[in-house]
Amino acid sequence: QVQLAESGGGLVQAGNSLRLSCAASGLTFNNYGMGWFRQAPGKEREFVAAISWSGGRTSYADSVKGRFAVSRDNAKNTGYLQMNSLKPEDTAVYYCAARYFGLGARAEIYNYWGQGAQVTVSS
Repeated sequence: QVQLAESGGGLVQAGNSLRLSCAASGLTFNNYGMGWFRQAPGKEREFVAAISWSGGRTSYADSVKGRFAVSRDNAKNTGYLQMNSLKPEDTAVYYCAARYFGLGARAEIYNYWGQGAQVTVSS
């Protein structure tokens, strides 16, 4: 049974940082690219960042480029999203997702999803 479990969310003030983790189990982690998405209340789920199975390729939404960094530790079966210079508009539920040997910005291509972690940024 595949499970992706996000952790590290919380409430922070604007300008501060958070790091989300996504612990994977039940799959061969280094066969999967990872994506991060977010969904704010009343809005569509949107792409945030992605990293290839090896970590050699990354991709970011324009809204987070230069502030967020995606990484992974295949030995620990864990992916990370480092979020710096947070803004109130970053407030959302953040989801990690896994896609077999691939990565991309479209949610429908991902095979597995976590349950989400709330990130709230106060002004």
